[in-house]
Amino acid sequence: MTARPLIGVSTYLESGARWGVWELEAVLLPAAYPRLVQRAGGLALLLPPDAPERAAAALAPLDGLVVAGGPDVDPARYGAERSPRTGPPAPERDAWELALIEAALAAGVPLLGVCRGMQLLNVALGGTLVQHLDGHAERVGVFGGHPVKPVPGTLYGGIVPEELTVPTYHHQAVERLGAGLVPSAYAADGTVEAVELPADRGWVLGVQWHPEQSEDLRVMRALVTAAS
Repeated sequence: MTARPLIGVSTYLESGARWGVWELEAVLLPAAYPRLVQRAGGLALLLPPDAPERAAAALAPLDGLVVAGGPDVDPARYGAERSPRTGPPAPERDAWELALIEAALAAGVPLLGVCRGMQLLNVALGGTLVQHLDGHAERVGVFGGHPVKPVPGTLYGGIVPEELTVPTYHHQAVERLGAGLVPSAYAADGTVEAVELPADRGWVLGVQWHPEQSEDLRVMRALVTAAS
């Protein structure tokens, strides 16, 4: 029996999470992320924030990495002034996930960035972000949806060759692409919806939407296959 690949998924560090009689600092992640990994054929391992210098060691036993969605990236990370519409910073998470991305790129570990994870991938490679755009989140706390169109000949275009309506919830996006990144899907308004590195740089893909909120397994299954 072939062993299932071990896929690490980054997590949130929240100062006051509540369950039962408790309200404590907690490491957490929406259950849809590990469930998607499991449904796609992988084993999910949750990665709590840690010291950035430990990222390579945390990554060493993994076959693949998912950098999950979450809060806005601190604009200081890409040399920009904070917009009034940018959310509060999450410095520990920014530092940890950027270190995970850099370690994955250095080690050739297959990497999928989801929403914030795609934005961090762009920032890690020297890119910048649009700090606010309208039309990509319908209501607070509710996933919306809009179509994205793949770019033929790209990694993503090979995984999902047709235009697809995807679950979305974001108000930031790629502005200037990071070094080496190629756009591989667009929204109707021209927003870059997926980015990737060329095949000779390994399996590296970022998507602006939330595949964990969909029944479509193709993106995660492609990561699991690359990690096998």
